[in-house]
Amino acid sequence: MTAYARGAVRLLSGAGLAAALLLPTAVPAHTADGAKGQELPAMPSALDPDAEEADCTAASRETAKKQDWSRQRLDLDRLRGHGTGEGVTVALIDTGVDPDAYGLDGRVTAGGSAAEDCVGHGTFLAGLIAGTGGDSARLAGVAPGARILALRGTDTRGEASAALVAEAVREATDAEADVIAVTVALPRRDTALTRAVAEARRAGAVVIAAATPDPPSRGTDEIPSRVYWPAGEPGVLSVADMLPGGVRPDSALPTTGIDLAAPGAGVVSGGPRGDGHYLGAGASVAAAYAAGAAAVVRAAHPADSPDAVTHRLTATAYPADIPQLDAYAAVTTVLGDSGAPVGGERAAQPVSVRDTSSADRATGRATLFVILGSAAVLTVLWAAFTLPRARARGWRPAGAGGSSED
Repeated sequence: MTAYARGAVRLLSGAGLAAALLLPTAVPAHTADGAKGQELPAMPSALDPDAEEADCTAASRETAKKQDWSRQRLDLDRLRGHGTGEGVTVALIDTGVDPDAYGLDGRVTAGGSAAEDCVGHGTFLAGLIAGTGGDSARLAGVAPGARILALRGTDTRGEASAALVAEAVREATDAEADVIAVTVALPRRDTALTRAVAEARRAGAVVIAAATPDPPSRGTDEIPSRVYWPAGEPGVLSVADMLPGGVRPDSALPTTGIDLAAPGAGVVSGGPRGDGHYLGAGASVAAAYAAGAAAVVRAAHPADSPDAVTHRLTATAYPADIPQLDAYAAVTTVLGDSGAPVGGERAAQPVSVRDTSSADRATGRATLFVILGSAAVLTVLWAAFTLPRARARGWRPAGAGGSSED
């Protein structure tokens, strides 16, 4: 190889090395959905109703390696400096809750058969409301100082029924629960359930309900928009699930009358067996987060009526088509006589975590253009420096003598 060729190879290799050094620092990781990078099993909301025998959800062998986006979005680390829901009881109506589940530290009282949670979904939600996170404090729930009253609104496989939910609401009222979270949703209104919810509100409970059932495994395109119950009852806070970007998932069931949105995808919590973690999603997850926030508000503002608590949750939410839960603001914001926040400007958009997947892709493309452009510039500079010198030598390699013999 001539000296001229060796010089060209060295310069082009240098340009390639510069590009290789730039690439790892310029292309960001795609972690906006909260689930990527966390290889965890999914927590089902129900077991297969058609199976002759349905095994209970197995213990997870995996543990989360980081705090998920939902806890960052709700600013839970900072919230706990202002309250943990100490002294508040949250009645959770779902598939039951295992009182001995990891991270719940014996703060669960279960009514009837609700101490057995074959599905695991209720225990998962209890961790979001009042779990301590066990050895992972950053995976604690919204109100780790609150107590859970577990009540069953489903059969053992997770199939909800109006009769079970109505009975559970009555039990929660009799137990003087401060917050009642109904994390199942029914397609038809039921007279007994309507009466039970009204009685609970008169007794002073904040009633929060999932705006929709968790989506079925089959497609939802053919399911028409409808109101679900008890979310549609007067005075009930209807909560829907949202993605990191603040929009509802494509698979979410259509409905109307939503009061609040909260994180409901790629959310991490534990289950009734073992100390592993799962990923959960759906309006039930969002409702559990709202119930935890209500518990902290009730503890921090004990004189507030149930209507004042629900108003505080919505008035301090991030402004959007559907207001987005801001647990920290709900506890710390001072409300004026009109019920509007006073004492300072709040962010118009969430500031903790946002959906950056589109920006990440654009950044990756821009980085590629920068690298290719840099290589082109280096090539031009090399040519501008080398070609005149090569021409002056009569295109002979550098270091060759002034003449050559034929």
